[in-house]
Amino acid sequence: MKNRTEQLFAVTAPGLEEVCASELLTLGMDAIRVVAGGVEFCGGLREIYQANLWLRSASRILVRLDSIKCRDFPDLYRKGLRLPWGRFLRPGTALQVRASSQSSRLNHSGRIAATLAEAVDRALGREVSPAAGPQQLVLARFEDDVCQLSVDSSGELLHRRGYRAETAFAPLRETLAAGILLKLGWDGSAPLADPMCGSGTFVIEAALLAGNRAPGLDRQFSFMDWPGFRQGLLDALRLEARRAERPIRVPICGGERHPEALAAARRNAARAGVETLVELCQQELQHFVAPAGLGLVVCNPPYGKRIGRDEDLRPLFRALGALFRGHFPGWRGAFICPDDHLAKATGLPLQRLGALHNGGIPVTLWMADL
Repeated sequence: MKNRTEQLFAVTAPGLEEVCASELLTLGMDAIRVVAGGVEFCGGLREIYQANLWLRSASRILVRLDSIKCRDFPDLYRKGLRLPWGRFLRPGTALQVRASSQSSRLNHSGRIAATLAEAVDRALGREVSPAAGPQQLVLARFEDDVCQLSVDSSGELLHRRGYRAETAFAPLRETLAAGILLKLGWDGSAPLADPMCGSGTFVIEAALLAGNRAPGLDRQFSFMDWPGFRQGLLDALRLEARRAERPIRVPICGGERHPEALAAARRNAARAGVETLVELCQQELQHFVAPAGLGLVVCNPPYGKRIGRDEDLRPLFRALGALFRGHFPGWRGAFICPDDHLAKATGLPLQRLGALHNGGIPVTLWMADL
């Protein structure tokens, strides 16, 4: 597939589609179209590698292999057998097929997956898929008797940057934290503070963004096991990414009252290579001090879904509002919360900036000019 132009798809969490489209435009990608659940675009190997290295808000990068119309399993097997699986799988690569079906005659996802796996094994000339070694994920989505087949180029989900070995309480995914920063228009040119930083995701993602560091720079990808993988191209793109890094010229600060969470945040920052670029301190919420200048204060407070389920959290949100008003005059303040009543307990002049999902929980991104 060296010179091929592929139909590609960046998978995102709900609410981050437009943010991801803006990232793709910045990378110079072509034929970008926003749809529910992600962004369609075009490209070859260079674009696949770049998207995996650079996208902060995407969960996976898929290659659209084909769409085939099938109403029975023998037809699915025959048509699956003819597809160019050898472009993406070596004979020694294990296969995982994940299937779903809606409004289709073939509606047994397990049998769809097994039929396609059998076709792939036959196409590659092997008896069965290997049980160990590299693994390739293939997604099969049936809708109205048409099966869209996609090959995952990412491997582990892209939020797994490699630095967050430890979490605290109910952490944000890295892709959501970065997506929120981008949605808020924060580009690293103004200070950033998170007075409830937990294991440090907002602070660390802010440092990576401000330093223009590619979030996938130090991780492995599924495409590295493809028969047509070009190590030289990936090495060149990684070198290009390292040369594009820039010094951070604004304060990025986090505060956390729980010592064990703060310790995890510091270790995560060290693994990310930003421990000297951010300031993390143990502090009660009401004592958090804003850094010099005007910028963005952002946080992910507990809202009673996984933490504080049996607790009245309105006093906490009133304290958050008082902190934003009293300690951050002239700043922009933002937080996520699923409950309008809790959000309004802050007493801030709030705007809704969008609907998102945090760990499967629908939340609203709230913002206020302080």
